[in-house]
Amino acid sequence: MRKGEQTRAAILDAALDLASRDGLEGLTIGLLAERMQMSKSGVFAHFGSREDLQVEVVKEYHRRFEQEVFYPAIREPRGMPRLRAMMWRWIDRRVQEVTTGCIYISGAVEYDDRADSPVREELVQSVTIWREALLRAIGQAMDEGHLRENTDPQMMVFELYSLTLGLHHDGRFLRLANAVDIARSALEKLFDSYQSIKA
Repeated sequence: MRKGEQTRAAILDAALDLASRDGLEGLTIGLLAERMQMSKSGVFAHFGSREDLQVEVVKEYHRRFEQEVFYPAIREPRGMPRLRAMMWRWIDRRVQEVTTGCIYISGAVEYDDRADSPVREELVQSVTIWREALLRAIGQAMDEGHLRENTDPQMMVFELYSLTLGLHHDGRFLRLANAVDIARSALEKLFDSYQSIKA
């Protein structure tokens, strides 16, 4: 990368770290400039506004999420192997975020009522892409005969999402030592409840 691109990437990396810790609203140009040992104008040269920076942070978070969770999982065979890989990788990422924080979760709290916010739009788009990927994986698992024919994909996505949110709440907020073990057991129980007799 060129020097300017390297600097921008370094700023974005620092911004993502700060936003994970303090939330997107806690991310300021001044704080970022201090972290990078740059002037505010130097940071502004790479991101035109605080809002532009926040949008780029969401995009970067989503890109890393796909690299760590989605792309490795889709290399697994269609059906339950792929769906399991998606969920186990998601759980593993949640475990990491118990200490670092999750942009999707904190962002949902910060921007849930800001209808016209570009940051909210980017968050919604990113989360929707992931939910649609889960729906596709569930549909494929049904097609392969791994899940019951009467499986409701929307309901299953809701349950899977609720499970990961519960892990984040119990692990990060309540700091329960057994949160991860419970979440993993709950995921297996959920999969078993949907498993086809033929599988």
